[in-house]
Amino acid sequence: MRSLIAGNWKMHGLGVALSEIEALRDALAKNTPHADVLVCPPASLISRAAEAARGTVPIGAQDCHAEATGAFTGDISAEMLKDAGASAIIVGHSERRQYHGETDAIVAAKARATWRAGVMAIICVGETESERMDGEALKVVSRQIDGSVPEGATASNTAVAYEPVWAIGTGKTPTSMEIVEMHAHIQKKLADRLGQAAGGVRILYGGSVKPSNAAEILKLENVNGALVGGASLKAVDFLTIIEAAPAS
Repeated sequence: MRSLIAGNWKMHGLGVALSEIEALRDALAKNTPHADVLVCPPASLISRAAEAARGTVPIGAQDCHAEATGAFTGDISAEMLKDAGASAIIVGHSERRQYHGETDAIVAAKARATWRAGVMAIICVGETESERMDGEALKVVSRQIDGSVPEGATASNTAVAYEPVWAIGTGKTPTSMEIVEMHAHIQKKLADRLGQAAGGVRILYGGSVKPSNAAEILKLENVNGALVGGASLKAVDFLTIIEAAPAS
């Protein structure tokens, strides 16, 4: 299975940051990576990023509204994001769940909207530190998969990103054993839920992925790529993570 290395810029980046897209484009044009690559800048940069990428670096989005059109001031539909140049959309990131009160049902509706627009959904799941300490991590992620991953998910329209909330932006990461255990659990839950369609759905790890630990994480069993936060903002760092992906 070919890995997917996706960068989530979050609320970072003005026009000058497009130089990082250009640097990434030029580097990948010279050396074809073993992994698929995706960069998700803020919505204000998607169109310009797609132009700067010139088809070399696929561009994604960080969120969408579940409806295609309507009186939803400030929101952006999946169709609009595709029109701007996005080929994938992250849904259900823990920061959306925490700061915007998004439920599993809302995340599932956004995933279906992403499919409706003809682009891939990256559906995020993950436990908090207290849930991990209480031994509830597997149970929490099971519930999120049941509620957030709609029937109809396939390898072509969906990836699942496991992002332990306590590891995002903190510099902390789970142990290799914890990552392997959770990814195996997610794979089984997807198979139980989706049947054969789950076979090729990539499971990404996210949470303080950086150049210094990427190779170790990406070689683990059932880790099919990474969702990278801060380390994706600079092309030189992101390229190091991309190059760490094993050949499929």
